Amino acid sequence: MADELLTALPDPADATLTASRALLGVVARSVASALEVVTLPQFRVLVLLSVDGPTRVGSIAERVGAVPSTFTRSVDRMVAGGWITRTENPANRREVLIELTDDGRRLVEAVTQRRRREIREVLRLLSDEDRAAVARAFTLFNAAAGEPTVEDLLTLGL
Repeated sequence: MADELLTALPDPADATLTASRALLGVVARSVASALEVVTLPQFRVLVLLSVDGPTRVGSIAERVGAVPSTFTRSVDRMVAGGWITRTENPANRREVLIELTDDGRRLVEAVTQRRRREIREVLRLLSDEDRAAVARAFTLFNAAAGEPTVEDLLTLGL
């Protein structure tokens, strides 16, 4: 099956675009229930905080491409919703850190579990050899894109 697909999609960029559309479908389905309680940009903030831990408000605003004053209003809504908390930075009392609450962490974990289940269902349709080829290809792609591995995140305690 993998040989037929490689013949049909000889350009790696085209194959990656097709895979990204399939993965986007998985992502959209996995995050749908979370979007009933937070916006997509807010969910992105929760994901970043789940990976990075307590972070300066300005740093997160920069990473999501938000204007700090506008982002502060979004932070207010996430605090009011119980998804994040604000704390003073012990290293610099002029800075404010935001971090996930237990509810925020559970929301991110629930979405991740749904996504993992759906990806496993797709991979289950492949042969062992093709699953190994997919794993190798995504490992290479992730490394080239600078994405940390799941093992790296677990080692960091995230």
